[in-house]
Amino acid sequence: MAKVVLENVKRKFNNVTAIEDINFQVPDGEFWVFVGPSGCGKSTILRIIAGLESVTSGRLFIGDRLVNDLPARQRDVAMVFQNYALYPHKTVAENIAFGLKMRKIDQNIIQERVVKVAESLGLQHLLDRKPKELSGGQQQRVALGRAIARQPQLFLLDEPLSNLDAQLRDDTRAELKQLHQQLGITTIYVTHDQIEAMTLADKIVVLNRGHIQQIGDPDSVYQLPANEMVASFLGNPSMNIIPATYQHHSFNLSGQVLDIPPELENKLTLTSGKNINIGIRPEHLKISSETGIKVEIQVVEPLGRETLVRANLTNSHHLINILIPGSMRLHPGDNLYLQLDLQHLFLFDVTSGNRIFPVS
Repeated sequence: MAKVVLENVKRKFNNVTAIEDINFQVPDGEFWVFVGPSGCGKSTILRIIAGLESVTSGRLFIGDRLVNDLPARQRDVAMVFQNYALYPHKTVAENIAFGLKMRKIDQNIIQERVVKVAESLGLQHLLDRKPKELSGGQQQRVALGRAIARQPQLFLLDEPLSNLDAQLRDDTRAELKQLHQQLGITTIYVTHDQIEAMTLADKIVVLNRGHIQQIGDPDSVYQLPANEMVASFLGNPSMNIIPATYQHHSFNLSGQVLDIPPELENKLTLTSGKNINIGIRPEHLKISSETGIKVEIQVVEPLGRETLVRANLTNSHHLINILIPGSMRLHPGDNLYLQLDLQHLFLFDVTSGNRIFPVS
């Protein structure tokens, strides 16, 4: 096992900068998740750590070794790809054992380790099958087994569950978390799925356009996002971002007035007339009979226990997401009022997108 340290890492492809100013340290034995939209640079960072891409500038350490110029095969890293990359002509047992054979490990040790890994992943009854005879979930477990059998210092997982159906993805995610608890190997996991990030990670690294936006444990990143991008990316449905203008004692939302209680206004350091973006999560909106901001329902999406309602702010085309109990019946075209739980209010700068309230 080993810590991973990136210091001022930058990677350019021709004249295009893929990642820049990447700084973090993954402690030994922790499970970190890189999350962000497609093209944000998360897979590039993973490939740099694996040795499949070189750095343009900066330093990369695995353990106490500077590995900038070290070939991938000498980094003691195991990587699991999105497409599994199994050998179709080899059995499950042969696929799991492949990395060990390449390292010329004793055959008895290989056999013992293959059996042990197969048992931990529920693959013991599939050892003689070929990949084409396996389901997607089984193939994924074989790919994980091949990585585990090597007993590397570091696991790198690049969107390993994206090809699985929803139920299998949930099951495999739980297995991954349990495996990490058992093995304790430093793990870096790349995904665009914020549910995977929230449920798996000791720490989340949120990336956008090649830059780190925020690093923290899942709860702190969710509860106190550094900027508008993080706030809207983490959470399903995403946080509502509503343009507003601050006036003394109130916010103006497209002509509608949202009063600010004195205890909240005393904490604000805004000048009257300043444009800001209000952030409020769907779970912190409540339907009111006759007071609050007025909206018109556009779409109603039953989710079972809850219903997601998408509504336009009256006098605006700005869409707002609302979560209501599944037993409540609403219809497109209905007008209603919303009360905002101002204890969970966020304010973001309209230019930089940075959070300006609450202050850390």
